[in-house]
Amino acid sequence: MSLDKIGFYTLSDQRARTASETSPMMRCEMILTNACNFHCPYCRGLRKEINRPLSWQEVKAGLEYWIRDGLQNIRFSGGEPTLSPFLSAAVTLCKDQGVKRIAVSTNGFNSMELYQSLVSDGVNDFSVSLDACCASTGDTMAGGRTGAWKKVVSNIRELSKISYVSVGIVLTEANISQMVDTILFADSLGVTDIRVIPAAQYTDADTNAMRNIPKNILDKHPILAYRVKNFVEGKSVRGLSGSDSFRCAIVLDDSVIAGSYHFPCVIYMREGGNPIGKVGNDMRQERKEWSLSHNTHEDPICTKNCLDVCIHYNNQYKRFHDGQDASSS
Repeated sequence: MSLDKIGFYTLSDQRARTASETSPMMRCEMILTNACNFHCPYCRGLRKEINRPLSWQEVKAGLEYWIRDGLQNIRFSGGEPTLSPFLSAAVTLCKDQGVKRIAVSTNGFNSMELYQSLVSDGVNDFSVSLDACCASTGDTMAGGRTGAWKKVVSNIRELSKISYVSVGIVLTEANISQMVDTILFADSLGVTDIRVIPAAQYTDADTNAMRNIPKNILDKHPILAYRVKNFVEGKSVRGLSGSDSFRCAIVLDDSVIAGSYHFPCVIYMREGGNPIGKVGNDMRQERKEWSLSHNTHEDPICTKNCLDVCIHYNNQYKRFHDGQDASSS
């Protein structure tokens, strides 16, 4: 299956063909702050040395490193990135420098006025958590915050009228029985796509229930359709199989900054993995060296947690680059 058909706009067969330590930075993520106004039960938090907000000097420096290397897509996350005093300025900097896609991962609980202001600043992509189809479960998934679900739902509905919006449904024992109803409810809000994923601590999914998702819903949401297809076919949604590539190529033109460090990916960072190195001029070379030397099948974080779409990309990269000198790829 072509990467272009999956729905993740940062991934493509062309990217897999041309990715290197000198190609444009295709997608980067910055953890602006550790602060959050929710207490989601599946959240792992941040490891000690990065469990802090970034200063404006750090935000600006990190963005400038990426922009210098042709940054195409940026995502700001946290914690809750809308609690950072520097989010608006960071978005404006990226827009002024020609970054094409500026995304914010949010719990959706801030004011609609703030989200509208971010759209004016240049944000054109919101990823919002929606872990339930009813207030009782939704408020529980937000850490017992009464009224959270209702406000988030209202914001998703309004944001979907003015921007690309995907909702993320993280599956746990608390909400698995409502999975299909939550998907149908998310669709009714007018969202662009729906991302369903088991929490790292909970790897099950109701495959039989997924077979009951109407075709017209799947046809509207390519990311949802891709993931449901993988679930139904018994393919790994989290974790490597023996036939998958032993190399992570995404790190060549992708990056995550948290604290003073850059990490292989956001999942690796959230699962407590070690950083590749310090933020600085040598990041691209360090990421190339990590990609060449790191056997993902020998790393328990990669083996257990790598996502289906990232595995798909790395397998495509391997297919396109087999037979080439690895040092020139």
